[in-house]
Amino acid sequence: MRTLASGYAALDAQLPGGGWPLGGMSEMLLPAALHPEWSLVAKALAQVLSQQPQQHAVLVAPPFQMFAPFAEISGVAARQLCCVHSGHTEQEHGARKRGQMGDARSVWVSEQALRCGDVCAVLAWLPHAQSQALRRLQLLAAQQRQLLWVFRPEQARAQSSPAPLRLWLRVLDRSVQVHVIKRRGPSLTTPVELPLLHERLLAELAAQARRKERSHADATAMLRALRATGSQEVPHALDGMAFAARR
Repeated sequence: MRTLASGYAALDAQLPGGGWPLGGMSEMLLPAALHPEWSLVAKALAQVLSQQPQQHAVLVAPPFQMFAPFAEISGVAARQLCCVHSGHTEQEHGARKRGQMGDARSVWVSEQALRCGDVCAVLAWLPHAQSQALRRLQLLAAQQRQLLWVFRPEQARAQSSPAPLRLWLRVLDRSVQVHVIKRRGPSLTTPVELPLLHERLLAELAAQARRKERSHADATAMLRALRATGSQEVPHALDGMAFAARR
């Protein structure tokens, strides 16, 4: 299988073929409210996009806003990034059900992106994805020989996955610890420790997560207050804000 160097020699030494697979899913399991994944993918993404200036990378349902200055800090041209956020409808009730439906839409978007000739990489955040959907993505990535990263919560570590490469990430003070829990050959018993790409970027992502939590708390409190007064109608925008903050 062809690979793309990660930009970290210590990590490449542990990845089959010496890098990220081109034609297979790389799955990363992430700690809650932290986003160390950009530190791992940015160097490889910058490399592949610089080599193909007419191509794009598609970010599907990212849980943070990718501001152009931070993309540039990472060496990634912001004009080559396409972010697709999944929404929800009023008919979808229940946070987990909404999450699963949102993931179904995100999986569909990811599939279309993998088939697109103008796309060289797909990054998909799929916290509630079902095994069947992941198998479809893995098969399609192999067929299209595409670069595919899928990000899921660390709680999914105990679940089986069709991804040929699975990494569990843990954030330390100034570094990220990478546990290679699935790869061709034996799993890695000793984690690889890598520097965080840029502290300003990580701080901004953490601040976004805190703002999302506050927004959720404020919206939930207001919803409860409205319902306690006997109001039969909840403003659609407020209800949507409560859901969006939970995502």
